[in-house]
Amino acid sequence: MGHYGQRAFTIDGLKKVGGKNCAFLHHIGTECTSFHNVAQKSCDDLLNEAHDIQNVFETFTEEERKNNILRLKATIYTVCLCAFQGIAYRGHDEGSDSINKGNFHEILKGIGYFNTEMEELFHTAPKHALYTSPSIQKEILNLLSTRVRRMICEEINGGKFCLVVDEARDQSNKEQIIIFLRFLNKDGFIMEHFFRLVHVPDTTSQTLKNAIYSVLSRNNLDLKSIRGQGYDGASNMRGHFKGLQALISIDCPYAYYVHCFAHRLQLALMAASQGVVALQKFFTRLSFVINVVGASSKRTDQLRDAQAEEIAYKIYVDELETGKCINKIATLQRAGDTRWSSHLKSVSSLIKMFSPTCEVLFKIIKDGTGPIKGDADSTYESITTFEFIFVLHLEQEIMEITDLLCKALQRQSQDICNALRLASTKLLLKKMKDERWDGLLSLVRSFCQERNIDIPDMTSPYFTRGPECVMSLVIIH
Repeated sequence: MGHYGQRAFTIDGLKKVGGKNCAFLHHIGTECTSFHNVAQKSCDDLLNEAHDIQNVFETFTEEERKNNILRLKATIYTVCLCAFQGIAYRGHDEGSDSINKGNFHEILKGIGYFNTEMEELFHTAPKHALYTSPSIQKEILNLLSTRVRRMICEEINGGKFCLVVDEARDQSNKEQIIIFLRFLNKDGFIMEHFFRLVHVPDTTSQTLKNAIYSVLSRNNLDLKSIRGQGYDGASNMRGHFKGLQALISIDCPYAYYVHCFAHRLQLALMAASQGVVALQKFFTRLSFVINVVGASSKRTDQLRDAQAEEIAYKIYVDELETGKCINKIATLQRAGDTRWSSHLKSVSSLIKMFSPTCEVLFKIIKDGTGPIKGDADSTYESITTFEFIFVLHLEQEIMEITDLLCKALQRQSQDICNALRLASTKLLLKKMKDERWDGLLSLVRSFCQERNIDIPDMTSPYFTRGPECVMSLVIIH
């Protein structure tokens, strides 16, 4: 439609023939890509029976068919390998001169490296029969995903199932929902399978409902067979009147909604920590320590070097055991906002690397310039106080107990016997308050004495009220 001269036959009409600006001559053109020549070639191809697609297929020899099947099998294997390993398919530059064409092409190249027959097949294949284009990769992935969903539906076999749905946003800020199906298989085991990732224009409850119903109907799953809904606590998901669970419950009265227990535990622990001023100050300081020490690769290398020196010294004085997979050199772990278990990793990493962290801060104070020098000095002063060390060890003690419950709640299968055992978490916290308080104080005092940190008067009200501080965190439902 964009070829010059076409308007003469569709809009303006042919007014003049001949001359430099003749629309008729421009329409015919001198190149094979002109509008007239392209149409003429298409007509000739249509009338040429020898080029009919069916005749072309029939002219393939048995050897060519065999080679095409072999190339396609190699492509399918490579697509499956990249999918199972969770690695990217395409590279930044897939041109013929590129030294790294991406995982997909490099794996195919590796297959041909040890099989001269396969390498020759891809070198001699016609351009239209390589089966390596991005569109072919997507088509194979789509066929595989369709097959997996069909197998899941066959496993359900018309039975009852539960929906587990969560929202996510990809790197391009597109809203998506992840749909899982939970059901009993024919052997009576609980199965939970990822079913579909669906892009949605927004996250209103009606939009989410329509997307879920569309996925289920396209896979011939009966909406009346839904027997449970598992979502987080967002208002658009759990709302009693207009939330997703309410809208689905109207159509499926037996689809009972259950708020994710692991998520409820996370919310309870976060609410408890926010209600204690000492803990708020502690986590603010902890985050600041990680920001200062891990702000650059240079400081990260300094932290690793300091750890290596400390480990070597402790092994020399027989304070550490040696063996496989122990005494690993690591980095400070950053805590996540929505995963309370990540706070345990953050706290434990600082306890393990406290002395190397202080050594890095010393180097920054000595060699640094500008604001970073002041940040390092204030960070060092804040973490080398008895109050910080005390809360650091207190949080590790508490979160080691609650983390067991958090991991148990995330198990795929759970029964009443295991559920009764989970009730012991509250008893363990109470036992810590009643029996392990003195041991905690002794551990903190020893930790401070080894690092020349001042220990205050242990008869102050802050420490005599210690057990109540622990109990303020025990709000697990």
